[in-house]
Amino acid sequence: MSDRPLKLLLVDQDPIFRLGLRVALEAIADLQLTAVVETDTAALQILAEIAQQDPNEVNLVILELGNGRSFNSQQLGLQFCRQLRTLYPNLPILLLSSVQEQGLLLAAKSIGVNGYCPKGTPVSELVTTMRQVADGSSHWFDYNSSTDAINRVSTPSPQPLFKLRNNLRLSGIGYINATLAAVTTQLQLPGLPILDRAILAGQQRELLAARWLLNRLLLLSQEKQQENILATDEPSGTSSSSAIQQTQTPPLLTTAALQSALFASCVTKLQFSLENVTDIALEIDILREQKKRELLYLILQKFAQQLDELRASEIEINQLFEIKNTLIIDLWQAAITDFFGKFYLIKIQNKNIELVKLLLQQTEVVQREILNKIPLTWELYNYFLFQTEFYINNISYSAVSNEAKSQALMILENLLIQVANGIVQPLLNSLADVEIIKTNFYGSRLISTREIEKFRNELSWKYRFNNYINEAQAVFESRYEIFVITPRGIAKTSIYAPRNQELEQLSNIPLLVTLILEFSDAIAPRLKSLLAFLGSGIVFILTQVIGRGLGLIGRGILQGIGSVSLGEKNFRRNSDRSK
Repeated sequence: MSDRPLKLLLVDQDPIFRLGLRVALEAIADLQLTAVVETDTAALQILAEIAQQDPNEVNLVILELGNGRSFNSQQLGLQFCRQLRTLYPNLPILLLSSVQEQGLLLAAKSIGVNGYCPKGTPVSELVTTMRQVADGSSHWFDYNSSTDAINRVSTPSPQPLFKLRNNLRLSGIGYINATLAAVTTQLQLPGLPILDRAILAGQQRELLAARWLLNRLLLLSQEKQQENILATDEPSGTSSSSAIQQTQTPPLLTTAALQSALFASCVTKLQFSLENVTDIALEIDILREQKKRELLYLILQKFAQQLDELRASEIEINQLFEIKNTLIIDLWQAAITDFFGKFYLIKIQNKNIELVKLLLQQTEVVQREILNKIPLTWELYNYFLFQTEFYINNISYSAVSNEAKSQALMILENLLIQVANGIVQPLLNSLADVEIIKTNFYGSRLISTREIEKFRNELSWKYRFNNYINEAQAVFESRYEIFVITPRGIAKTSIYAPRNQELEQLSNIPLLVTLILEFSDAIAPRLKSLLAFLGSGIVFILTQVIGRGLGLIGRGILQGIGSVSLGEKNFRRNSDRSK
């Protein structure tokens, strides 16, 4: 590491601290800040992009454990550390945190975090620690009250195979998780042949079993050793079980863990192509690929922040149902403000206009046409906040089941895409042909005035067709059409969901559509039977009556022709003899 610059990724929610540390570290020649981000989701995005280009672009991740104050935030921070260790087992992690609780530090240590320094550490000492941790060493700052306990946890294991076993486990888990994510992604592709789906499902089961066995066989001895270490550290009057319980990491199946795992899968899928491969026009089709990806990432971050705020408020399920539409509007407003910039001005006819303020004036239109029609949003919030079951294909699945996770991921992807459509729609309504907008956001395919107008007309027809026909048919068939992200681009699929209440509320043209469908379903079997009967009769007449008649006539003609020919021959023969 000494021959090349140390490349860092800094993750911290405090903008003042980020700025101060950035200024201090940029003054050191052999240190390089690859990225400085605010949220865990942004960090995962950066790491996913780097993994595809140059894995050596980051040598060390420096992060705060949550925001250092909220218990929920600290638990999310531990989960993020666990996720980093799973996805990038060889990437060192250094906590630069205001956390001082011994239990949290021991939990971070057991997860696999490589080092810890408190905020306020002198820069020279901090840089030395960074280099040590990046080189593979472990460094844990000692508070007077916890020196002995932390030192004992961070001392090398007396068993010579301890480190080797742990490295094998981390490496194997990382490989299995990567393969499992790829198989799960393929299983979610719409229109997959039954044989391919069966093979992939078998591979998925084998990978899950292998991961369980690897954890049980290689982690068991590590847990036993850690219990022995903690047992020697317990104060008098405290049982070993209570000491272990105090330092135990959060369960892997908490709501925060489910959210973190699914968000990581979503971040990975956002690296795929975002080309629209359906036959339905989407508002975001007008954006450049990178702008489209940037917008979807932003919405995902805002959604994560919204979930954190809801957890902190300790909201209940019945309260959540009452504000579900408000939550989507708030998500849309927050994303549209950050995407365009709160004070972004555009000049039209020598007049400066605040872009975001203008777009937010169309809230009612966007809510009516797009946001209120996003399916299963309340179920998605419940899943992430309360770990509720998912009702799939008339079967209830546990929140931690693969079926529920797969369903939640598809609904999450559809939410991102539809909110993004809602962000672009008011732009197309008001400022579609403004040059500065086209330059900053549009793709090269849709920049001429004619192409933009054709695109707007296509969207208008889509709204009308959905309002009068498509939506009524989907309600009648108890399904939702959703958009998902696949390796080949944005695709469309359908999921089953009971919609009887919506069916009862249909009126006018949508109701007429359902009646036509019902009449078609009722008459179709009889019509098929009638056509089959008529077809059989026509075939009988053509083959048995007309066919045989034509056959007899043809045979008679042939026989007559034969007779005439024979008579002519005899006549000629007799004539020749008479001569």
